[in-house]
Amino acid sequence: MTDFDYIKFHDFHEIVDALSTALDAKSSYTCGHSDRVATISMLLAQDLGLSVKDQQIIHVAAHLHDIGKIGVPDNILNKPGKLTAEEFAIIKQHPVVGFEIVNKISHFSSIAEIVRHHHEKFDGTGYPDQLKSHEISIGAKIVALADSFDAMISKRSYKQALSINEALSEAKRCVNTQFDPLVVYSLSKIIENGSLKLNCA
Repeated sequence: MTDFDYIKFHDFHEIVDALSTALDAKSSYTCGHSDRVATISMLLAQDLGLSVKDQQIIHVAAHLHDIGKIGVPDNILNKPGKLTAEEFAIIKQHPVVGFEIVNKISHFSSIAEIVRHHHEKFDGTGYPDQLKSHEISIGAKIVALADSFDAMISKRSYKQALSINEALSEAKRCVNTQFDPLVVYSLSKIIENGSLKLNCA
């Protein structure tokens, strides 16, 4: 039996809400970002034909993918400009911290694995474990693309937002290096058929 055979839908959403609220207190950006990443991830999981159970696991993992940023100092997490190498090294610890947090919840091991690996890249140059291609779960591949895509289309104090079509072009450019080609193809489909509707701050 797997994660959601043991826990009621209502119960795990209470847990997710509690953890998300803790992260919201650190960064208002992460709040809206996580919600949008969860929406994109669910659409991708549905388009790829994953089971309802896998869709739920990916949806929850997407909400919690940045939970490890609770351990990042506020001055780094909310810095308006470019991070230094030392600051980026601290930021890069958040998938492992997030994994350790989520993995403490009974029957959330599949969710914790996605949280840990959402910054892995298709060519093996990601972090923290330098996984590549088939070594990365489909859930982590989905959340990785959703995370990057939302970051590209969101305006921040240090950058302008890309249009959805510009962000899709960038995702396509990064096929087989950063992203799985099948997941990027799925993203193009949900954009073209009008399924993807986001309100980016």
